[in-house]
Amino acid sequence: MGERAYKTMKRAGAYSIVLGVLMVVFGITCGIVSIVSGARLLRRKSDILF
Repeated sequence: MGERAYKTMKRAGAYSIVLGVLMVVFGITCGIVSIVSGARLLRRKSDILF
């Protein structure tokens, strides 16, 4: 019984680490895309006609 609990805890810990890494990578990617989009908008602001 105790061994089963340790295996479950080991799996949960591994999944948490993987999920954390994926969230960091996704967050960095979203940040980079946002910065690039903002830079494009600022660069082409003179082309906008109102």
